[in-house]
Amino acid sequence: MDRLLLETFLPYRLNRISAAISRNFRAVYGKHHDLTVPEWRVLATLGEFDTMTAKAIGAHSSMHKTKVSRAVSALEERRWLTRKARAEDRREEILMLTPLGRRVYADIIPRALAFEQMILGKLGSNAKALLAGLKELEAVIDQQ
Repeated sequence: MDRLLLETFLPYRLNRISAAISRNFRAVYGKHHDLTVPEWRVLATLGEFDTMTAKAIGAHSSMHKTKVSRAVSALEERRWLTRKARAEDRREEILMLTPLGRRVYADIIPRALAFEQMILGKLGSNAKALLAGLKELEAVIDQQ
């Protein structure tokens, strides 16, 4: 029987890299605002798109609905997020950042961009090829 060599198996490698980057990136926003990874993802998604349902946030960020729900509750408790029932379907809520949540988001963005540039800078001339390869990989996965 053949063995799967995890260290060279693409899905395994991508998962490890993703987990490591998330862990390292948490140091960027976590120490200043004490956010969990799911809370950051909800905050960032609403920061980019202004309003969204929890279900849409989960789909966009590939998070399970329970993680989204906990993150939404935590951000709401901190008064960084607010909910409003949808007129078309009152069972579903539209989520949006409060002015305080927007200020936190605005505070994190320069740090996030600096973190990204630090990683790309360490890759040097390989950065452009990596970004192009990721774009192609996303297109392949989206076609499946």
